[in-house]
Amino acid sequence: MELQDLLFSQGFGPRRVCLGLVQHGLVTVNGKPASDPHAEVEPENLSFTVEGKPWTFHAKAYLMLHKPVGYECSQRPGAWPSIYTLLPAPLRQRPNKGATPGVQAIGRLDQDTTGLLLLTDDGTFIHRMSSPKHHVPKVYEVGTAAPVEDDQIRRLLAGVVLDDDPRPVRAAACERTAPEALRLTLTEGKYHQVKRMLAAVGNRVTQLHRSRIGTLELPADLAPGQWCWLTPGQLAAVSQRGK
Repeated sequence: MELQDLLFSQGFGPRRVCLGLVQHGLVTVNGKPASDPHAEVEPENLSFTVEGKPWTFHAKAYLMLHKPVGYECSQRPGAWPSIYTLLPAPLRQRPNKGATPGVQAIGRLDQDTTGLLLLTDDGTFIHRMSSPKHHVPKVYEVGTAAPVEDDQIRRLLAGVVLDDDPRPVRAAACERTAPEALRLTLTEGKYHQVKRMLAAVGNRVTQLHRSRIGTLELPADLAPGQWCWLTPGQLAAVSQRGK
């Protein structure tokens, strides 16, 4: 792959911009200054810098973000800033086959919800993870306005009816973690599902945090607002249903 094409594929701008980055001495490859934008490079695991910032080639981007409170999962946010502003420009500009460039969030978390969010530019992966047939468990830590009652847990596990679907929606697992907190596992992804389920059993969500997708746990050392690449093992864990 030509160096300018590699830079383009990683989101560093149109090819003419990538050509200029090399010609102006702003790119190093494997620690050495690059001068020829048409030089052939082996992309796999290639390390390079652009304007002094290190980067590693990824054919497809698979990321996790610790979403903080006060951010919208939208490219066109309203009252709150977009989660995409938390990412470096190349990740927001990566070319893909979709109408919108860059990585896209898989599902959404409300502005007042925190926790594990996945992003990718792999359209097939987005479709598979978003499909209701996939049934990947998602674990939420829920703070409640009133003490969690045994009957509320029983009803969440048995299934509650939401106003947009006559079919009951069930929690795959539910346990009280404190007098006014519970851990809820869902395998569906309806709009505001956790909040609506708690409302259906006579309680109200005061805090909501997604701690796990599949068997992938949000790392304790990934602070709110930070992101990282998924390792192959973490990527595999995303699709696992666990026990």
